[in-house]
Amino acid sequence: MATAPEDTVLHRLENSVSWITLNRPEAMNAVTWAQRERVIALLDDASADPAVRAVVLTATGKGFCAGADLRGGPATGGDRVAGDVARMIRLGAQRLITAVLDCEKPVIAAVNGTAAGIGAHLALACDLVIAAEGARFIEVFVRRGLVPDGGGAYLLPRLVGPQKAKELMFFGDAVPAAEAARLGLVNRVVAAEELQAAAREWAERLAQGPTRALAMTKQLVNASLDGDRAAALTAEATAQEINMTTADANEGVASFVERRTPKYLGR
Repeated sequence: MATAPEDTVLHRLENSVSWITLNRPEAMNAVTWAQRERVIALLDDASADPAVRAVVLTATGKGFCAGADLRGGPATGGDRVAGDVARMIRLGAQRLITAVLDCEKPVIAAVNGTAAGIGAHLALACDLVIAAEGARFIEVFVRRGLVPDGGGAYLLPRLVGPQKAKELMFFGDAVPAAEAARLGLVNRVVAAEELQAAAREWAERLAQGPTRALAMTKQLVNASLDGDRAAALTAEATAQEINMTTADANEGVASFVERRTPKYLGR
């Protein structure tokens, strides 16, 4: 499989935050097959690395991600056969979205510009979304005569309800950041020049938190949307049982009893 050039996906670890930055501004950060693999690998690494306690996903230039750039990927040539497209979606767009949803650290999207197609779904799969005032979210698939992929028909109804999700997907109109916040797609809208600082503030705050408790909270919330009440309550009790064995849980209780600020270590 092709490897993404290092400079097309920038990465740094800073104050326990893994910063993952798409860096193809000339293409509005339309993501290539190789870039997807790099981002997936970095998210998997974040889950396993105790030095990483939060993740920020962002991009350079005027676009967050204009969708998928399939040039050079599988099933894009003239010899496509039945099953190739479904396989390409499963191995590409769906794996990317799943990697965000399954990351064991909280993931913040810092949306600097247009997020279209799989780019919109990449942002909406994150746990928290901060958008610059000029950012837009576009369900662009219908404009190309396509069905939404990359988990869009799964994510959107859970965020805005089925009727609004259909409206966004049927018409493919651009949703400005302020409207996206009103609909519940975005947590916070800030001026473009404040985006990085706002993402850093939240990410570093999360990085100082009880990392395992946050991971299990994320899992509980995500799973609750797909199961019944009994399953959700059982999962909650089990998660609390497991979490109470962590050092951070013991520190949280001790700090409360001792009336001091807790110092969480992420374990």
